[in-house]
Amino acid sequence: MKPMRTKRLILRNWEDRDRELFHRINSDEQVMEFFPFRRDRAETDAKMDDFRGWIAEDGFGFAAAEIAATGECIGFVGLLETDHVPSMPSDTIEIGWRLAPEFWGKGYVTEAAEAWLAFGFETLDRDEIVSFAVADNHRSTAVMKRLGMRADPARDFDHPDIPDSHPALKRHVFYRLARDDWQARKRAAR
Repeated sequence: MKPMRTKRLILRNWEDRDRELFHRINSDEQVMEFFPFRRDRAETDAKMDDFRGWIAEDGFGFAAAEIAATGECIGFVGLLETDHVPSMPSDTIEIGWRLAPEFWGKGYVTEAAEAWLAFGFETLDRDEIVSFAVADNHRSTAVMKRLGMRADPARDFDHPDIPDSHPALKRHVFYRLARDDWQARKRAAR
């Protein structure tokens, strides 16, 4: 993937120097509040290698977000083909994110996600980009709303990867953004 630049960030593929941060965000209780698992170092290294390989192969994915001024990796924001949710078509493109808590509330996710939406609609030529989260994950749904995504309750679902031992995490709310709505929002912002 060719790195993308926003006002404050560089969105790029993962590098070995990012391993510590990647492990921290995938094992941190606060970051992983709405996930039924925490990954140990070996699992996070393997997942980062997966992400890096997918990005190298596809040209996009859940990519590292780096503060341009400092070179510090703060987490990830990106697009991913979602093939693990049976109720969605296999070519569905999801936008997702995960940042270290000290970077929350600074607008980084929204800034990076706007760049990824442009990539998804203009470069990948998608008609729709979706996002979903545990119903109680109000921080993530607030970002979805800021991005102009709309709730689609008819498409809410119980996530198949969430074990029955975590019933409060099963129900996911579904948000979507159509290309036409994204383009109208861009025109209105000019």
